[in-house]
Amino acid sequence: MKIFLALTSIVLPLIMFFLQKFQVKFRIIFNLGAIVSAIIFGDIASMSVYEIIKDKTVFMTNIHSIFLNPLFLLTGGYLGKYIIYRLIIITIDEG
Repeated sequence: MKIFLALTSIVLPLIMFFLQKFQVKFRIIFNLGAIVSAIIFGDIASMSVYEIIKDKTVFMTNIHSIFLNPLFLLTGGYLGKYIIYRLIIITIDEG
């Protein structure tokens, strides 16, 4: 499983890069996906922190329950791949 996760961090951004090179509409799709993911990711994180502050919970393990939220993990995973994809574009454009 660890190898699969590491490989997807390399392969998926490369696939995204080549797709956007051949079809411009993929750029828009990838960018919109990143915007939606950032909004959802940020909202989930801020709501979790707000709950901890509101409940006056001092145990650090309570904030870690955010990692049990599949939507948080999905959007965070996409943002990670998207950042690598954008770094590939920047590196090639500057090269």
